[in-house]
Order: sequence, then structure tokens, then C-alpha cells
Amino acid sequence: MAVTDKVQELLEKAEQPGKDAMRLHPFYKGKMQTLPRCCVRDFNDFAIWYTPGVAEPCLDIRDHPDRVFDHTNKSNLVAVVSDGTRVLGLGDIGPEAALPVMEGKALLYRYLGGVDAFPICLDTKDPDKIIETVLLLQPSFGGINLEDIAQPKCFRILETLRSTARIPIWHDDQQGTATVVLAGLINALKVVNKKMSEARVAMAGAGASGVRAAWLIIAAGIRPENIIICDSKGTLHRERTDLQVKYPEKWELAKVTNVDNLKGGVPDAMAGADVLIALSQSGPGVIKQEWIAKMAPEPIVFACANPVPEIFPWEAKEAGAKIIATGRSDFPNQINNSLGFPGIFRGALDVRATNITDEMCIAAASELARCAEDKGIHEEHIVPTMDEWEVFPREAAAVGLKAIEQGLARIKLTEQELRESAFARIKMAREQTQMLMREGFIEVPED
Repeated sequence: MAVTDKVQELLEKAEQPGKDAMRLHPFYKGKMQTLPRCCVRDFNDFAIWYTPGVAEPCLDIRDHPDRVFDHTNKSNLVAVVSDGTRVLGLGDIGPEAALPVMEGKALLYRYLGGVDAFPICLDTKDPDKIIETVLLLQPSFGGINLEDIAQPKCFRILETLRSTARIPIWHDDQQGTATVVLAGLINALKVVNKKMSEARVAMAGAGASGVRAAWLIIAAGIRPENIIICDSKGTLHRERTDLQVKYPEKWELAKVTNVDNLKGGVPDAMAGADVLIALSQSGPGVIKQEWIAKMAPEPIVFACANPVPEIFPWEAKEAGAKIIATGRSDFPNQINNSLGFPGIFRGALDVRATNITDEMCIAAASELARCAEDKGIHEEHIVPTMDEWEVFPREAAAVGLKAIEQGLARIKLTEQELRESAFARIKMAREQTQMLMREGFIEVPED
């Protein structure tokens, strides 16, 4: 098959989910619903679940606030919050248009992590109002997932909430992407027999995902002086004073990375690099073959843009790349946020954590890497796939243990207890969905 035919086939395959979505979204009129967790044997039970019996747990919570986790679903409930300003690759499409994405996120939380999640799209772009709203929502939720909020405000929103909220706050576009990138990087470096502390890394893209990924790989052992990051104006370096006011997060990276103060663009950053992490714009053609050819021997290329990677894997391979990862499921080594957030929140909720730290993200990434290594890592297998659902309880346990170690857990469980609890919750969520389909309560559409 000619390359042009292969490209056309892949593009058509990438377009098919959108066509199916336009048929199936109106078919179901939403992806999530609420269902009872308690029994209703007869109408007398409402005296227990509502008035007058419900007054007793209310008073118990008033006198012992932490018992809200025992009497309600708070300990398993996450709000997926967005203002719709940076939805997928679509940009600022507004809160109503963002709702299908947030419902999809809630579905992934439930099916992959056994976590109940509720989409909340806010009719404001004001970061202070978003912060205030999230803080006001705390009594009802065990955690908050910020989603598809534009930079640079997403950085301040996350950091402010992480330092002030009583429950864990997570921004998946930052922390989720960074966690799975780190997991892939750990194993990719093992495959090519290179050390984290010695690897030189070029990064194309300095948005929310790129910035947080840079800080996380630094925390995990990549030396900041060995990283060169590029945004749309070129490399980040200490003379980029244009960043100081509008993009302080980039400025902080500019001060500690790129030790030689290299000026130029992505090809200059890639020259001699061991690793390329591209979190930029949809391709192909964003990353050139000749740039990869000038990287260090056995280079690692993460081309993570969706729906089309910055360079197609076969093009990167022809240029000499040893390991290629993308954001797509139809290529090996998919770097997908969905490997991260369901298990990470499962672990945080199970110990009733007050925060999700970078150390907890590193623990999750390390466990993801171990899960892949247990099955044998090689050039086309550096991270698990989403259908390996036993990964998520292991990830949850690693996160829960790290929260306990850091003094951020309200309750303490052993590793075995955490794994067993997560396994049971995730198994039940998957089996409930299958049962509803089997019994006809969720209609299965015709192909």
C-alpha cells in the first residue's frame, strides 16, 4: 500500500468516531444517569432514606463532620468542572458545547475507576469565579477534576485550589498528561538503556500539558539543565522576558532549563536530544524527519497531538526513531490520560486524601511503568493499554500509599486493602454496566 493510501486510511479511521458520535449521542441523549445505591424494599424504606430517619445521620455529621464520608457518597463522588475555553482541539466553544466531553469524562471515571463523577460546566471564564465556585462545591464532592480550561489561567486556578481546598483538586490536562508521559518515559529509557539523570530532552509545546510534564519529569529525575522547551515563538531561555508577566509558569522553566541558553526553534532543540516530547498541534508535518535524524542514537519520540500526531510513526521510524509513542489507540504506545485519572482518583478517594501531589503522580507513573514491565517492555510496549483493567487497582494502591506516607490521608489502609477495595469497586462498575446492557436497560444500538 502506498504511503498516501495509508495516510488516507488512517485519516478516514480517525474521522469514524466523530460520525458514530453524531449518531449515538442523540440516540442516548446523554452518557450518564443517577441510580440508587440503597435498597428500596417498599415505601416504608423512604422513612429511613428521607424524613424522618435521615435527621439522625444529619445530626451525626453536624457533630462529627468527617462522618459525611460514612453517611453519603461524598467519598466516591468527583465533579468534572470546565468553563469550555479549551475543549479538546476545538478551543473556546463554551460551556454547553463542552458538556458532551465532561459527560464522557464521567463515564471513563465510572467504568475504569469505579468513581462516580458528575459534569459541571460553568457559565463564566473568570478564573476568580471558577476558584470561588469550586471551593463552594466542596461539601458535596470528594474531589474535583478541572478540565479543558485555557492557559495561562488554568495554572493559577489549579495552584490556588491545591493550596486552599480541603479535597483533592486535579487538572487532567496538566497532571494527567504529565503522569502518563512520565510512565512512558521511564520504560522507553529502559528499553534504550539510557539513564534518567543523563537523558537530554527536547519538548515541543509549552501549554498546560507541556509545562506540567516538564516539572514532573524534573521531579522524577530528569535534570532541568538537560531540557530544552519550545513554544510557538521558539526555545524558552533566560532572555525570553516576554514570558515574565503573561506566562510566569513558562518563565520559571526558562530560568532552570536550557543551560546553554540555546536560541532557535524545535529543530535546534532536537539536535542531539535523546528524547522528544511533543505536546503541540495536530499534524502531520509538525515534526520533520530530518529533525529526528539529527537526534542522538536510538532516539525516543513522543508525538502526542490528536487526532493526528505531529509526525506519523512510520515516518519517525524511517528517520531513525527507536521508540515512537502517540496519543492514538491504533498505534503502539498510546499515551492516554485515561490510564491515569481513574486509578489516581480511586486511590485518593479510598484514603480520603486532602490533595493530589506531584509525588502521588510520580507514584502512579511508576506503577503504570511496572505494570507494562511485568508483561515485558519493548519498542512497541512501554505503557499498558486501557483494556488491561487490572492496572487501575494497582495504580490506586500506589497513590493511596503515597498519600498516607505524605500525611494527606484521613484513613490508613494497607497496600492489600487498597488493592482489594479498588478491584472490587472497579469490577462492580464494569459488571453493572454489562448487566444493564444485558437486561435491556441500556439499549445496544445496531451497527
